Amino acid sequence: MTAEPRNVEPTAADGGGPRSDGAMTALLTGAMAFSMMQLFLLGALGPRLVRDLDVSPTVLGLTTTVGFGAAAVLSPLGGRVVDRVGPRRCLVALLAVAAGALALIGSAPGAGFLLAAVALGGLPQALANPATNKAILAAVPAERRGAVTGMKQSGVQLGAFAAGLPLTALAGLAGWRAAVWTAAAAAVGAAVWAARTLPADPAPKSPPPAVWRPRGTIAWLAVFSLLLGCGIASVNTYLSLYGAERLGWGPTAAGALVAVLGVAGIAGRVGWSKVAGDPDRARRLPAALSAGAVAAALLLAASSYAHPLVWLAAVAVGVFAVSANAVSMVLVMQRAAPGRAGQDSALVSAGFFAGFAVGPPLFGVLASSGRYGAGWLVVAGEFAAAGTVALTWAVRERGAVRVVGGG
Repeated sequence: MTAEPRNVEPTAADGGGPRSDGAMTALLTGAMAFSMMQLFLLGALGPRLVRDLDVSPTVLGLTTTVGFGAAAVLSPLGGRVVDRVGPRRCLVALLAVAAGALALIGSAPGAGFLLAAVALGGLPQALANPATNKAILAAVPAERRGAVTGMKQSGVQLGAFAAGLPLTALAGLAGWRAAVWTAAAAAVGAAVWAARTLPADPAPKSPPPAVWRPRGTIAWLAVFSLLLGCGIASVNTYLSLYGAERLGWGPTAAGALVAVLGVAGIAGRVGWSKVAGDPDRARRLPAALSAGAVAAALLLAASSYAHPLVWLAAVAVGVFAVSANAVSMVLVMQRAAPGRAGQDSALVSAGFFAGFAVGPPLFGVLASSGRYGAGWLVVAGEFAAAGTVALTWAVRERGAVRVVGGG
């Protein structure tokens, strides 16, 4: 048995790109935020959408299924495109398409148009991790990649914070459409900034032969990400609606739950990704974080009876469940096949997005009947299954390392 090859990509140290600076890190963080902004806006503005567009909680969950189903299908192709044309072009396209999708969501007259706009938003999600990971591998020295990855992955939770607090507050003043259009305008500005800031891509070249099925560590991470995504998507989509319908809070207070989750996710992703910079620690982290995610879901179930627990639960989901996805991206960059960082990132992301497509509809059926407690228990089961996959992989990896070391 042999150890899997480590990633061999052009880096700052060998001429692959300039050393990452603050502007580039901020831009990558912003790209991650806009790539999934629609998800958090649909969740944070859920009570208003249910009322104004006359959609049911089940249809609200279906928007997530459509968006992330599209992202899951497009991710393998998106990773290959990134490997071929380079991260700068793909990041500019990501931000431009995200702006268009948000503008269309803000214009939606009903559920059908909303679903079509959300499907378009699947493309930025498909490009996000392959493009940002490829940019980091090209521009950031190996010893700093964990920290930079944590920062850029925290952009997703920065998007959750923006949706849950300032944009929800703006929706209360000017309407939910104005809030979504404001996000679209900001994405246009970020696209212009990316075009002016990011280093030029190398000449397009043919990537290694396409691999459409994950293998080895990438396959384990894809399954882990699928199960993790099922639970995270259910929380993201229904946490605000849970606050409004089950806990009896107003839309702004319910939206603040998403903001709290976002802030906790930022701190968790930055902190745990730094820890994951050590490959040995990175191997053990997904199982440990999954255990914390299970506890967070159980707290959500308990909050039906003790409402203040929902705040602690939102923090725990961010610190453990959301952070586990960032750690999986660090592992992808540590284990990606030579020259295939974009494709391997995309395959793991496809699993995560598939989970986002599957989880909310199941939860939506329970939410429509007011059975939120049962829904949170289902989420706990999804996180527990993810932890089982992660633990099994870690044990197998440890055994492989011992065999190789014993020669």
